[in-house]
Amino acid sequence: MSTPKVSAKKTKQSALRKSTVKSTVTKTASKAPAKKVVKKVAQKKEDAGLPLSVVIRRRIEAQKARFHANDNIAAFIKPGELELLVDEVSEKMQAVLESLVIDTRSDHNTQNTSRRVAKMYLKEVFNGRYVEQPTLTKFPNISRLNELMIIGPITVRSACSHHLCPIMGRIWIGVLPSKDSALIGLSKYSRLTEWVMCRPQIQEEAVVELADMLEKKIKPIGVAIVMDADHFCMQWRGVKDRDSKMVNSVMRGAFLKDPNLRREFLALIERK
Repeated sequence: MSTPKVSAKKTKQSALRKSTVKSTVTKTASKAPAKKVVKKVAQKKEDAGLPLSVVIRRRIEAQKARFHANDNIAAFIKPGELELLVDEVSEKMQAVLESLVIDTRSDHNTQNTSRRVAKMYLKEVFNGRYVEQPTLTKFPNISRLNELMIIGPITVRSACSHHLCPIMGRIWIGVLPSKDSALIGLSKYSRLTEWVMCRPQIQEEAVVELADMLEKKIKPIGVAIVMDADHFCMQWRGVKDRDSKMVNSVMRGAFLKDPNLRREFLALIERK
């Protein structure tokens, strides 16, 4: 009668072994995704010792993308890297100050200038290069509006690509929506304008870029943009003519084809 007990014990031990084997296989299988982690670490090892700016540049070049002064490169910057880029720019800005023969050790005014300048460029005046486009809340044109709307003057702060000198001015935006156009909040025009202008820019290229973006986003019948700005590369240096300004315009769709609409837009912004 003891034989069945031994047999049952053996059966139990055999089942235990099988269970252990299954458990081991399952654990081994669950470790399979670790290859991805190893691959990521390998990529980091390849980049080890390289300046972050070089790593980002390689990502852009691998996608055959453009990275001119007025291009946005946010898609190639990973979370947390902007702060590291500030560190790198700060180091290089310190080298610039030293090459200008400025004693940043004993001069209390310039002791942290390199970092302040780095933060200013990356997080403020050129921030439009490094952050994604502001999100736009679109509203359906329920009332089927198709009358002229003018937004402005919107304050513009930028810098010229040639000398990195300030550009300070104003922008007016005219929109003629169609009955099927999407509508966006008024504040979004200011946010989009700031995003485009917060980069090293050339004024005539900047207004075209802004017009392209608005046409794509809201699909109006017409878009008009007028920009009036002071260029410190002319007022602060060079000819030092502080009264010179640059005014330029972009007319699209109905504003280009209809002289009466264009005249109405220009007449209304003159009052401001």
